[in-house]
Amino acid sequence: MTQLKEQPTELPAELPAQAAPVTTIPALPASKVVPAPLGVFTRPQGKHGWKSWLFTVDHKRIGIMYGAAAMVFLVVGGVEALLIRLQLAQPGSELLGASTYNQIFTMHGVTMVFLVVMPLAAAFANYLIPLQIGARDVAFPRLNAFSLWCFLAGGIFLNTSWFLGGAPDGGWFGYLPNAGVTFSPSHGMDFYAIGLQITGVASLVSAINLIVTVINMRAPGMTLFRMPVLTWMLTIVQFLLLFAIPVITVALFFMMFDRLFDANFFNVAAGADPLLWQHLFWIFGHPEVYILILPAFGIISEVIPTFSRKPIFGYSFMVFSGILIGFMGWGVWAHHMFTSGLGPISVTAFSLSTMFIAVPTGVKILNWLATMWGGNLRFPTPMLFAVGAVGMFTIGGLSGVTHAVAPADTQQHDTYYIVAHFHYVIFGGALLGLLAGVYFWWPKVFGHRLGERLGKANFWTVLIGFNLTFGPMHILGLQGMSRRIPTYTPEDGFTFWNLIATLGAFVIAVGMLLLFINIFASRRAASRRPAPGPDPWDARSLEWMVASPVPEHNFDEIPIVQSQDEWWHRKYETQPDGNSVKTAAVAELAQKGDAKGVHLPSPSYWPLVLALGLPFIGYGLIFNLWFLVLGVGLVLVAIYGWILEPPDDPEAVHEHHDDDHGNNGHGDGGGAGDDSHETNGQGDSEHISMNGEYAALNGAPQG
Repeated sequence: MTQLKEQPTELPAELPAQAAPVTTIPALPASKVVPAPLGVFTRPQGKHGWKSWLFTVDHKRIGIMYGAAAMVFLVVGGVEALLIRLQLAQPGSELLGASTYNQIFTMHGVTMVFLVVMPLAAAFANYLIPLQIGARDVAFPRLNAFSLWCFLAGGIFLNTSWFLGGAPDGGWFGYLPNAGVTFSPSHGMDFYAIGLQITGVASLVSAINLIVTVINMRAPGMTLFRMPVLTWMLTIVQFLLLFAIPVITVALFFMMFDRLFDANFFNVAAGADPLLWQHLFWIFGHPEVYILILPAFGIISEVIPTFSRKPIFGYSFMVFSGILIGFMGWGVWAHHMFTSGLGPISVTAFSLSTMFIAVPTGVKILNWLATMWGGNLRFPTPMLFAVGAVGMFTIGGLSGVTHAVAPADTQQHDTYYIVAHFHYVIFGGALLGLLAGVYFWWPKVFGHRLGERLGKANFWTVLIGFNLTFGPMHILGLQGMSRRIPTYTPEDGFTFWNLIATLGAFVIAVGMLLLFINIFASRRAASRRPAPGPDPWDARSLEWMVASPVPEHNFDEIPIVQSQDEWWHRKYETQPDGNSVKTAAVAELAQKGDAKGVHLPSPSYWPLVLALGLPFIGYGLIFNLWFLVLGVGLVLVAIYGWILEPPDDPEAVHEHHDDDHGNNGHGDGGGAGDDSHETNGQGDSEHISMNGEYAALNGAPQG
């Protein structure tokens, strides 16, 4: 196999800042060129239409589809929330029976956590990570497509339970033995156990893919500490997923075998520990909280500096506090179990760890405030959502710290105080932060802005409705209203605040409706407005130097990175007094997006086929083994096709792997292929044809 020459660890001083050096692949002999193969294994050819979306491996399209699917599930979860609030608006309500209420309550939590916030964060990760590090695509494009379809397969599988005997009814946390066959005899919790395993596969393969992308595919000069804070936070999330998903998978396997095959993992009568599920679930579940919130932290850390016209205050502190949150998140899970009889030593240890994890979170809040302090502040819609997320998350964090005090936690546990705290963190922090990102990157993704008037109306309506809904729940919890109860009596004294919370929920619904109206209205108005250009916000990171919408090949030329906030420093020079002066227009610096002949991975059928097999396996385990046979057959055929899938590039060398982003003569030095990625000890990457005849040297990350 061809060996790489040793590369210098520092960029030569005379290297131009605009592009990586061009390395041209020698022309292939005519005898080596083979025609595109025919038959079942031929790659899809269409570049336009619905088929091009269905079989794409382009990280940008996959990110868009992740986001669109999350928005659909947001509507589903929102309708479930409104039904819950309608049931609780008045005492003694008979709108929903107890069984139906439990199903809606459970599916609301499952939908919002696993099918809305997580995939919405995955949408940003898939779309933006390659752009922010200067890469053509992710490391394994077909795995990226598989993660999308696997997530969709799991989400649809979960929701088909409504039509096949009833939805899951054991709470989104699925506590056993309460979620066992004895207390939950329908198939709902079987769908829960299998559906979350399918979505877990999606998260796991995506995490591996994005970690490899960040480690191996950074542009020349893009050291780890020149990466944007968003890329850092998303990378930390991928490591959390890598280690957390196997834990919940083990727990779900145990549940599945207990329910379907009469195993005894959670059978107390057979000697099982009733706390086993709680430990397994919350060892996953507390890192999961940071899996949900860290992407929003990263988005806020991009939005606030842009609209403060200042670099992020304390970049290294922001990065290391994110790393510390990820690390410490593994040591606080048992604060969910203070009322389970752990004993005073365990309670004391987890009380202290719960207090300490507030420190790196507080560092981030202070750094955001310091970034805004003295800045030239502007407040378009993305900034409003970002600042709102900081405020709401701070309230949620403060209520969370009260749970570190074991006596207070014991009194608040399983009351609506916990519901309030959780929603201030996940809705107020994570979802508002993600909506800031939607407004911020919308012109980059679609080539037009969302409307400002509707955007600001969207923000204020959601913010007011959010506080009307979840603020009163603190009071209800302290008054003693328990979670997961379908009704209450007038004598309980919960009527007034429940009515206010229900009104607030409908205000939120109006606010979210404004978002969807804005999406459709802005698209219709885009043809009548001037295009916003590649950099409408005067932003700081690399994705803003390419055309909007982003071309399929991302960069005409892979940039050479020489500083943190590389794009900003190409536009501005810092004066001795610390002020920045614009020295070049965006139109002069931005790439046009018109490069020709850039080789990109071809589309593929097999990620979709492989993902389709998984829900059939689930139906087979629950209902009929013939579905299992069909599902296993689809999986085996898809794996076979995936392995044997040929290149369709007419310039491809025989046996050369097609998923190759190698250098193509346009200076694109950040690529990697599905199976042909080699790395030496210097961090330099090389694409090697499987017959060893041609190798293209990538521009490698330095440091």
